[in-house]
Amino acid sequence: MRIAIDTGGTFTDCVYFLDGKLQVLKVFSTPSDPGQAVLEGLRRIGAASGVAVVHGTTVGTNAMIERKGTRVAFVTTAGFEDTIAIGRQARAKLYDWFQAAPVCLAPEHLRFGVSERVSAEGEVLRAPDAAGLRKLAERIRASDAEAIAISLLFSFASPGNESAVAEALSEIGIPISISHRVLPEFREYERASTVVANAYLSLIVGGYMEKLVGNVSEEFGGRVEVMQSSGGIIPARLAAQEPVRTVLSGPAGGVMGAYQLARLAGFDRIIGFDMGGTSTDVCLVDADRGGPQHTSEAIISDVPIGVPMLDIHSAGAGGGSLARFDAGGLLRVGPESAGASPGPVCFGKGEEVTVTDANLILGRLDSGSFLGGAVQLDRERAVAYMEKARKTIASVEEFAAGILRLVETSMEKAIRVISVERGYDPRDFTLVAFGGGGPLHACSLAHALRIPRVLVPALPGALSAVGILLADAVRDFSRTVMLPSYADLEEVFVELEERGKAEFEAEELDGFAVRSADLRYQGQGYELNVPFGPDVLAAFHDLHRQRYGFTKEGHEVEVVNVRVRMIAREEAFEPLKKPLKEGDGSQALTARRRVYFQGKFHETPVYDRKALLPGDSFTGPAIITEYSSATILPPGDSLHVDALDNLIIEVH
Repeated sequence: MRIAIDTGGTFTDCVYFLDGKLQVLKVFSTPSDPGQAVLEGLRRIGAASGVAVVHGTTVGTNAMIERKGTRVAFVTTAGFEDTIAIGRQARAKLYDWFQAAPVCLAPEHLRFGVSERVSAEGEVLRAPDAAGLRKLAERIRASDAEAIAISLLFSFASPGNESAVAEALSEIGIPISISHRVLPEFREYERASTVVANAYLSLIVGGYMEKLVGNVSEEFGGRVEVMQSSGGIIPARLAAQEPVRTVLSGPAGGVMGAYQLARLAGFDRIIGFDMGGTSTDVCLVDADRGGPQHTSEAIISDVPIGVPMLDIHSAGAGGGSLARFDAGGLLRVGPESAGASPGPVCFGKGEEVTVTDANLILGRLDSGSFLGGAVQLDRERAVAYMEKARKTIASVEEFAAGILRLVETSMEKAIRVISVERGYDPRDFTLVAFGGGGPLHACSLAHALRIPRVLVPALPGALSAVGILLADAVRDFSRTVMLPSYADLEEVFVELEERGKAEFEAEELDGFAVRSADLRYQGQGYELNVPFGPDVLAAFHDLHRQRYGFTKEGHEVEVVNVRVRMIAREEAFEPLKKPLKEGDGSQALTARRRVYFQGKFHETPVYDRKALLPGDSFTGPAIITEYSSATILPPGDSLHVDALDNLIIEVH
């Protein structure tokens, strides 16, 4: 039995196959110990002995956001100790003179230098001496460090000095992260930042993984695998060793789920829109560009992370986002969130109004059927708190509508970042809405961005877990080479592939290698990743034109990094297509209620999604309710159910 479990801010989603069909279970998250929600989900499912748990975890993400990681000793080449704090001098807000500098994960008293030097070409100019390494070990042992991050200058070109330092410090007995293993690439700041982040997460993620693996093994006789930020699965053992690869674990599952189910429905160019309880994650997938896009230039909680991860843009806008008035009297929504505890006001404990409360006030959520009736929403309580909070706004309804306008504006900006700002026209894509809140707001966003179509897949509130369930096993390997495009790179690719094959063989996996390279025009400061093959230069020119609007064909191109991705395919999911029969969905009509659209209430039919049949179609306004979410169909938009039970909405 294989069960995918995605831990979110409010709910933990469990998805599994039963009799060939996808099943979903939601349990409340347990922020103090996320593993308890995982075990509770397994118990309620009745997990069989030997269960394989595929996990999307937020432990590393939360530790980064809350700055509750491990105390890290940063070891680098003498004279470069403060580069980790100096960074790139980039300002997040160019004209804010009072913005605080990001907090460095390695405090000043825990930065140590080693007398050694490697040239840019990989020549060892000075090796560390044994006496110096003994003194370094004594200094770190006497400090309050709990983990060590080693990142020496140009160690990606020649790792011998770095290995010698790691060996000398291993006697201290605390976790050590080494840059030529975590990220053997150039740019000393980003490489150092990544390895420090890995060490920063080592104890908290490693401890969580060790405890979870032990509990799952003891109670269910099962094993645990983990979703990487790159969209592939690794064993829990590797996730504990390199936790920096899991910081976007849950959102990565959403991207893969949206891509898989949209592809099965016939849509190859999509914008994924995942709205959960705490945040919204958006991504763009273009099949013509090889599917889900990856990046190695992510910034997570002000910390640059250089390992490959899916290109996901996040906004602090979710169902639990708090609404408040600032000092100037302007209404603000997010990024602060009510989280799982106390949650929205309508859940019965919270005392600050949220986006979920606004949706309930406007008739978009049903008090009695939320999560199949497992959670009763208290509308009267929400109204009472909204009345107290609305200040000069004329009515509770206008206050709620204003909250939704603001949160949707934040989400619209996020979609523009991954589409318009990168040379893509949103009108050429289908918006795939998922997460508990995605289908509630998808049509409004589609109208604002002129996206012609919305796809709400089956199980939208648990699509991240679906993506985790269907994801392949993946390992990523890379190396900086800095060579002209005509250089022979076969030897480097083969070496990386051999490493990947050895890891797969140790885990009894049968996989294949995918080659790519980071290219740039000579003299440029940044590069673009393209598939490596006979047409690599043409692919680079095309991508450069699409991203920046021009090319410099004839100008010398250099290969910066070579990359190998090892993939072991998970068993393909081929859902059974049902016959289409024309209908109006009347058999699924359960109620009518007043719902607020465009400044006034409309009498609106409410449909039960489970009762809708392939071929059913109707025009809004309408609400389609289900276990994990609700879909809002505004007046004038049309919906039909396809052969895979997806909701396809044409936006007019």
